[in-house]
Amino acid sequence: MTDMLTPVLTANWADDRAWKLANYERRGGYQALRKALKMSADDVMTAVKESGLRGRGGAGFPTGMKWSFVPQNNPNPKYLVVNGDESEPGTCKDIPLMMASPHTLVEGVIISSYAIRAHHAFIYIRGEVLHVHRRMQQAVREAYSAGYLGKNILGTGYDLEVIVHAGAGAYICGEETALLDSLEGRRGQPRLRPPFPAVAGLYASPTVVNNVESIASVPSIIANGASWFASMGTEKSKGFGIYSLSGHVARPGQYEAPLGITMRQLLDLAGGMRNGHQLKFFTPGGSSTQILTAAHLDLPLDFDSVAAAGSLLGTRALQTFDETTSVVRTTLRWVEFYKHESCGKCTPCREGNWWLVQMLKKFEAGQAEEGDIEKLLDVASNIGGRSFCALADGAVACVQSAVKEFRSEFEQGYHTPAWELFPYEKSALFATNEGGRA
Repeated sequence: MTDMLTPVLTANWADDRAWKLANYERRGGYQALRKALKMSADDVMTAVKESGLRGRGGAGFPTGMKWSFVPQNNPNPKYLVVNGDESEPGTCKDIPLMMASPHTLVEGVIISSYAIRAHHAFIYIRGEVLHVHRRMQQAVREAYSAGYLGKNILGTGYDLEVIVHAGAGAYICGEETALLDSLEGRRGQPRLRPPFPAVAGLYASPTVVNNVESIASVPSIIANGASWFASMGTEKSKGFGIYSLSGHVARPGQYEAPLGITMRQLLDLAGGMRNGHQLKFFTPGGSSTQILTAAHLDLPLDFDSVAAAGSLLGTRALQTFDETTSVVRTTLRWVEFYKHESCGKCTPCREGNWWLVQMLKKFEAGQAEEGDIEKLLDVASNIGGRSFCALADGAVACVQSAVKEFRSEFEQGYHTPAWELFPYEKSALFATNEGGRA
């Protein structure tokens, strides 16, 4: 099964001190940059377009097309902003990438900035991961010292300044316009669109906002060619991606594979479910995507196939749960997160998630009443699609799909506490506190 892995972004993760510039260069690092700077900016953009690279942050929008939306006749500066605010529950790909091989991202930032004719780029990292922030700063300093950043890069006349910025630890800042507000020193809240960031983004200037993995994929496309990248994956979901497996699997971790690999194949790579247990449900792209079940084990994990199954590929955060897990409790914990992280700008999200938590607590305690399932779904339907950003949609996606796939467990919440049906110490991955609660 190991031939299904495509180590490109993760190829050097096991190297000794892989984050150092010298070790990155030893593997051919910054050769793609040298190649790109000999091409025209338009040719670099065309290569990314032809590769079929789609955004790896969750939306899956074609990266090259997004770049082309930047109006070059606009007299304002152009900006590239890298979204490293990885906060989606279960997602763990951008942070290990920046820790293990920060120069992969730095090289991608320079090439991408050159393609959109930007001379200032920002790498926005969530505030809690101070060690990642420091590592990226160190990598940027090394790149400056080596002549890969600053004035007249490699003697080509191209200038680029890169700033590594730490956020304040808000999930909402993963939304691109809230991120831009945060970068400008304001409270991170989603903006009304249009105008879109490509036209009026950071400091009201043309801005491209891309995920860490999207930008880090660019050097390999330039180095190996668009056709090489497009030869992997599926017809509409080209290339490779990092899949994060967590939960009740034998070997959780990051698995880099072509888009379109199935959950069954990934589980085989990860050693299957933990000994003696079976898959009950999983998230294809973090908790803000509709849950899938064992019936979807052979579903190709690409953008279009997962969408056709009624969910989203998202960030490829595969949270995996076995039969010992209470769906009610899991859903409650997810919605508690969204309630806490709501920026409060939109009433349906701010108030609705609070009410969802109150209702789910009743189901967990076995104190729900007849008709509460319909009430739960009604509240959810008045949250999704009624807010500025997708936080509200993600919050209700897990609720609606949980009821759809496991309605009987919610019905049991009319009379029996979830912790009696599914003792939590049995589903815990780690030691529990006294009393059996994880």
